[in-house]
Amino acid sequence: MSKLLSALIAGLVAVSFSAIAADAPKADAKAAAPAAAEAKKDDKAAAKDAKKDAKVAAAKDAKKDDKAAAPAAKDDKKAADKK
Repeated sequence: MSKLLSALIAGLVAVSFSAIAADAPKADAKAAAPAAAEAKKDDKAAAKDAKKDAKVAAAKDAKKDDKAAAPAAKDDKKAADKK
């Protein structure tokens, strides 16, 4: 009888641990969902910042190109006036 009682208690402990283990991923998944959403928001913000930085860099490059082209245009105009 004592062996039967020990086996029954061991079985109940095993079932309890398996039930706890089955509930644990659900709690982790709930906690992971907001973290994943936050990471997605961070990725979107980073992508927006990267696009903005690229546009600013392109505008600066265009402005530099315009400044570099202005003296050349003046030289071309002077050469045309001389003819």
